[in-house]
Parts: sequence; C-alpha cells; structure tokens
Amino acid sequence: MQSSHLAPESDDDPPHEPDPVGLVTDDDITRAIGAGAGVVRQTPVLTARTLSERAGTRVVLKAENLQGTGSFKLRGAMAKIASLGSETSGGVVCGSAGNHAQAVAYAARSLGVACEVFMPETAPIAKADAVQALGATLHLTGQSVDEALAAAQARAQEAAMCFIHPFDDPEVIAGQAGVGRELLEQVPDLARVIVPVGGGGLISGIAVAIRTRRPDVEIVGVQAEACAPYVASLAAGVPIAVDSVRSIADGIAVKRPGELTLRLIDRWVKQLVVVTEDQIAEAMVFLLERSKLVVEGAGAVGVAALLAGNLLKPIEGATAVVLSGGNVGAGMLAEVARRHETQAGRRVVLRVRIPDLPGTLATLLGIIGTTGANLLDVQHMREGLDLHIQETAVQLVLETRGPEHTAGVHATLEAGGYQGAIEIL
Repeated sequence: MQSSHLAPESDDDPPHEPDPVGLVTDDDITRAIGAGAGVVRQTPVLTARTLSERAGTRVVLKAENLQGTGSFKLRGAMAKIASLGSETSGGVVCGSAGNHAQAVAYAARSLGVACEVFMPETAPIAKADAVQALGATLHLTGQSVDEALAAAQARAQEAAMCFIHPFDDPEVIAGQAGVGRELLEQVPDLARVIVPVGGGGLISGIAVAIRTRRPDVEIVGVQAEACAPYVASLAAGVPIAVDSVRSIADGIAVKRPGELTLRLIDRWVKQLVVVTEDQIAEAMVFLLERSKLVVEGAGAVGVAALLAGNLLKPIEGATAVVLSGGNVGAGMLAEVARRHETQAGRRVVLRVRIPDLPGTLATLLGIIGTTGANLLDVQHMREGLDLHIQETAVQLVLETRGPEHTAGVHATLEAGGYQGAIEIL
C-alpha cells in the first residue's frame, strides 16, 4: 500500500472560495440537486461501532449503495441530462464500467430520452443486464472503460447524440456534490470524508460542496492499487494514463484522470491512498458481516483504507466513509465471502488416504461428524496422486469455527487411526 500527500494546503483557506477553474460553484450544486428532485433520494448515514473501534475515531457510513440504481452516479446523470434540455432530442450516449451506464439509462428513461450505452466486454453481467432492463441499447466493446468511452464518443458524433461523460464534466460533478451537501446536514461534527476515486467526479463534487462551506473538513481519496493513475498524475501536474490489471473494484478502474477532476483534486483533497485487492475484498466482507450492507469493491475501498490503518492520525469529530455503490453480482459476493472464510481459518480442505474398501468412507465421515465441523463437500481422488493400489484419497471441504477448531479436527482424525495420512491444503 502506498500513500501520497497532495499539495500543501493552508488552514486559513477562506470559505466560499471558487474552485480553481470556476466551473463548479455553490449555486451550480444547488441547481444540480434540484434537477434530481423526486428521483434522487437522500441516502442514510449509518453508525459503524466496530469500524470506529478499529480506526480509533468515530466513523459513520454514507450509504450511497442504497441510492437509486445502486450507486451515487444517478445524481450526476440527472443533473447533466436535465441541463441539456432540448439538445437531447437525438438521444444520449455514454461509456461506463456499469454504474454510470445504469444511472444514465435510468435518468434518460425518467426524462423520456433515448439512450445508448457502451460497456467493456469484461463488464459484470449483472450491470449489463440492469442497463438493458432500463430500456437502453447496450454495446459491449473493448477491454477497458477507456475503450468504451472512446466508442461512445464516436457514436455521439456519428448519430448527433449527446455524450454524457462519467466524471470530467462540470454538471456531472455538481450533481455528485449532492453527497457532500447531505453530509453537511446529516453529520454536524463532520471532520473528515473518505471517498472512492476512479475518474474523480465524486470526490471533486464532494470536496467542492463541503470545503466551500466548511474548509476545515479533510477530504481523503482512495484508489485501487491495481489502477491508481492519480498518484503519478498529481506528481506530474497533468493526467497520466497507467496500465491497469483487472480489479475487484471495477467501478473505479479508470486508467486516466480527467483534466477537470485532476485540478479539483489537487486543490481540495488532503490525502490520497491506495489499497490492495486483498484489502478491498476483506472490506466487502466486513461490511456484509458487521453492517449488513452489500457493497461492491469500488464502494468498499474507503473502509479498506480505514481497516488497513493507512490514513492520517485519528481526528476530533466524525469521519464519514462514502460507500459509493452496491452493484455486485451474487457470484462475486459468494467468492469474496468464501475466500474470507478460508483466510480466517473457518474453511479448510483436508485430503485423507483411506483403504479402498467398502465402509471406509462412512467410517471417516462418522469421525468427522463427532468433531462438530460442517461437511461442505466430499470427493474421491484416484488420479494424479501417489497412492497404493489398494488405497484411495478423499478430499473434504469443512467449515469450522476457526484455527483452534480445525486443529481439534486434525487431532481427532489422528486419534482415529489416520496418522500421517492427512494433508491440510
């Protein structure tokens, strides 16, 4: 994990100072919030006792995973399309990994506008299906968000459609800023906000909304280590594309920062950190177990950063973590949970050699039953192992209460006559 502290800031920054390019103002944010009225919901702020104890400071969770379409993106999509008015007569088009696509499709349908969406071929099936269910025309193209964006821009020029950028647009940023406005109302002692960073639209909007009114509040961004272009881009002062690998946080796997968002983040954001794939996966499970919230990888990176202890020291007041989205497929969620159980020592694979005779498997399973372990799977294995002609191997997948219980299972099997015949994988 790495940490990057951004350009020094003065503690005396005056309130109501405009953003560095003058394109996102307090009034713009108010208008953008109005554009989403009746469609965009105010999401709840939830307490997080266990996370607060782990972080050593009071933590609350801003549950944008409970927003319409399952992410904050609906705010920006509504603001942008509403601002275009009659220009949308030819329809709108966007490129996205999934959340922006769903938001634009939903906003377009609510405003009676035709919509086309370009997504990478690797986009999660659940997100692609959701886009089609909202009535948009879906095109799967390329292997990255950047390729989908390029295809969407080409389609906009070809068909005289309005292109809706996922993050590098003042109206979109102003729409996302609604999250910040709500936090100011919902958390009176707000001192720090931790925000996922992909293209940078969400953190830019939140930062402008909060720090023009409360310049004392710290804004912290979190990227996935597998795709973290802001570290190098901020150091260089210009957007720099990076090679990315596939990330569990697909919603923020943007290889190149925006021109506008880079400047806003450089001006308003206090700290930028990155988290690993393992840390993101653990944060997803933590939220599922402790807060009963389904949060996708991109939405969980802020919690991952807190659990990893890679932020600036604890501060007085509340730390709000923005859970930016909850659009994760059931298969991915199951895989993350299964992996966590294995790492926590609650899921174990045993391979046992037994005589290849009738009744020996039943005897083995009877011994397992006395240990209190839950048998999840059993499989005979005869190929690829150095077995005696009269032996077979049985692979068992067990659910236990943890390492101590697993050690007890091992001891019980040895006492039952399986000494030296057990391999824990």
